[in-house]
Amino acid sequence: MTEPLPPGGAVPDADELHARWAEAWGPEQVAERLGGVGTPWCIAAGWALDLFRGEQSRPHGDLEIAVPAAGFPEIGDRFPEYAWDAVGSGRVWAGAGAEALAATHQTWLRDPASGRFLFDVFREPHEGRTWICRRDESLRLPYDAIIERTVDGIPYLVPELVLLFKAKATRPKDQADFDGMLPLLGRARRDRLSEWLDRVHPGHPWLAELTG
Repeated sequence: MTEPLPPGGAVPDADELHARWAEAWGPEQVAERLGGVGTPWCIAAGWALDLFRGEQSRPHGDLEIAVPAAGFPEIGDRFPEYAWDAVGSGRVWAGAGAEALAATHQTWLRDPASGRFLFDVFREPHEGRTWICRRDESLRLPYDAIIERTVDGIPYLVPELVLLFKAKATRPKDQADFDGMLPLLGRARRDRLSEWLDRVHPGHPWLAELTG
């Protein structure tokens, strides 16, 4: 976050939130709507790992995509019939204005008719077409180096970076994702993840498994 959080914002009930995400879109639906956009974007988080695998390994409670912050308006223009809510620190700002967007980096697409959330957008730091890691600004990579595509052309974040973001506060599903992905990562991917973990989360327990 780059600005103080604005006043207001609702704290959603956990059960209500779960229900409102029950009809989240899949990667194919988002990719169809975003075909031809100029700004780089990619599926992130658990769905990205499954796109790398080539099959779905577990249920997903939502769908996240990552975009450069300055490219978000182009993404938003593809969904004129829906509403965007800003999210940060456990609060949701419905129909977020400029102040809420400047203070947060997550944005949920909402169907105004049903109140259902469809997918989540991470608005990422960048310089032009160079991605900047939110947790360590010294980690900078061209978008071409961090986005891969399925055989159907769906862009996804490389698994090394997905796992880097899962390493900060590892939940059981994050550990399961790491355990499932480890045999699928070649030496070069393991080395990159090791380097980034050592830089961003030194001493992380995954390091021993990656270098073993």
